[in-house]
Amino acid sequence: MSLSRALVLDANIVIRAVLGPRVRQLLAQNHDNLLFFAPDVALADARRHLPTILTRRGIDPQLAMTHLEQVETLIQPVSADTYEPARNEALWRISSRDPDDWPILATALVLDCPIWTEDRDFFGSGVPTWTTDRVELYFRNTRPASDTAIR
Repeated sequence: MSLSRALVLDANIVIRAVLGPRVRQLLAQNHDNLLFFAPDVALADARRHLPTILTRRGIDPQLAMTHLEQVETLIQPVSADTYEPARNEALWRISSRDPDDWPILATALVLDCPIWTEDRDFFGSGVPTWTTDRVELYFRNTRPASDTAIR
């Protein structure tokens, strides 16, 4: 399956979407043109780590969890049944860096689409990787031709 208009999100991108407006805005502005996917474990990681991060920053976790629920409406969760078949390949590609990230890489392999992350562990894994400071280039290249035409 190849999704030319999709990105797999790492948990750190989901967390950033809750902590600040930039990633949340990028997701909201581009969800009509792109599909955003995240393995179920990445969403669970965000849900598990956010309360601690927020408490340390003096932010009300309840309000932020509301933001997480809004962000999750823009993301299609991917179950383990979908990405598990690519487990061995993903582990082989990422095991020397961070084997815990295999579900994100496996999801990208199965869906044949890039990863949006701030984690350098995915670089060199054979899957295109975008960071937040560069992802707008990807968005621009995936818009319908009528949206990118010179006016």
